Amino acid sequence: MATMWRRVAFGLGRLVRKGVVVVALVVLVLVGLRAWHSTQGPPLRPWHTFAPDEPSADVIAQDSWQAYIAAENATFDQVHRRLQREMQPADRTPLNRYNDASKASPLAYDRDWNRSFVLEPAGPVRGVVVLLHGLSDSPYSMRSLAELYRRQGFVAFAPRMPGHGTVPAGLTHEGRDEWNAAVDMAMAEARRRAGGRVPVHLVGYSNGGALALLHVMRRIGRGEASDADRIVLLSPMIEVSGFARYAGVAGWPSMFGRYARSAWLDQLPEYNPFKYNSFPVRAARESYLVTDDLRVAMDAVAKQQRMDKVPPILAFQSVVDDTVTAQGVMTQLFDRLPDNRSELVLFDVNHNRVLGPMLRTAGNEWAQAAMQGPAHAYTLTLVGAASDDDANVVERTRPAGANAVQVQPIGLAYPKDVYSLSHVALPFPEDDPLYGRIPSGRNVLQLGAIAVRGERNALVMSEASLTRLTWNPFYGYMAKRIAADLVGHQQPN
Repeated sequence: MATMWRRVAFGLGRLVRKGVVVVALVVLVLVGLRAWHSTQGPPLRPWHTFAPDEPSADVIAQDSWQAYIAAENATFDQVHRRLQREMQPADRTPLNRYNDASKASPLAYDRDWNRSFVLEPAGPVRGVVVLLHGLSDSPYSMRSLAELYRRQGFVAFAPRMPGHGTVPAGLTHEGRDEWNAAVDMAMAEARRRAGGRVPVHLVGYSNGGALALLHVMRRIGRGEASDADRIVLLSPMIEVSGFARYAGVAGWPSMFGRYARSAWLDQLPEYNPFKYNSFPVRAARESYLVTDDLRVAMDAVAKQQRMDKVPPILAFQSVVDDTVTAQGVMTQLFDRLPDNRSELVLFDVNHNRVLGPMLRTAGNEWAQAAMQGPAHAYTLTLVGAASDDDANVVERTRPAGANAVQVQPIGLAYPKDVYSLSHVALPFPEDDPLYGRIPSGRNVLQLGAIAVRGERNALVMSEASLTRLTWNPFYGYMAKRIAADLVGHQQPN
């Protein structure tokens, strides 16, 4: 259903230029169709209709980390009591995350990674890092990177963004104002722990990447210094598809109770313990508005000629990405940076002679062209197979200001059954207990190891959601790059 409405939104954007009257008529027809379609599916479940109590943005802005955690604990307690009371016997399946006895329950894992967490280093504190998860996600996605930082002597804070980790209906109420307030609160705690003695790093994944940059850009735009000494981004949501701009139209019929399901782009079983499968219209709209706010903030900083105040950025991005505009990470962010020791690392598609002909070339050739174009003010690295006949992976690097490309093997081979990375894969190693493909040996759901076969259009979720790569075959390389970067930047600016 989400794919259908993306197409509708793209078409609507084109029609805007052809006349307001035509657009109005088309919108009325589409809204009517949307309303009708919303009556055809299964009824909403309690996790779609109940939004828990969470602090407002103003309250979060005044909160300490401890107060935020106390409010979060109260929210989770409220959710658990409410769902246990309202769930029907048919809801208590082995793959419902809200069934405490389910293999998909967060309780089946070593801890509930839906909640904000802090990891403390075993030895002296060498730095502090704040790690921001993505949209509809939870702090679980920051788990492996937080452990990496902890081993390097960093205190790792992973705040849960409001509306996340509880029930999907939370994202029908919480949005960018609350998310921005949570980022500000977490960074204030990081500065307090750092005390000006050790560096503060800021890591953002997907929507968290946009929130991280927005936080820094707004500070610089106000004439303040960045409170992050280094930024690391994974699949950053710098620019999203045009669908999100008009996503709100799809939810208009939900103002009438009979069409409440139209508030949802996807209404799916909640089998993922640490990420929502159902997706509300409002979340898509709020995510787009975050990227729009970021664009405005970057324009303001550029106009003030203060882009040189942006701390060094190390970003990792798949060349093909169905969620964000991958090329936009380069053009909208990195091409605007001065020479500030930043680097963009791109993961190329698998150009294997067997898989290559099956790939659409229009969306992946831009990265190779960028490696041959004019010199950049930042380092550009392309990670991919050595050749069509050699699956051994090399990094091709153009240092800032250079024309020559340096080629270095990284000691890995492109998996034969993987044709590209995906937007969601980057933060997860191959042995991740939920998203990895190496069996964990635990009696829990492991999505990355699932292989289902059958007829198409027989499942309630799309087949694409089950075949999308959920783990990063180059995670070890990425982790080494991040760790080496930490060693090189230990002192605060």
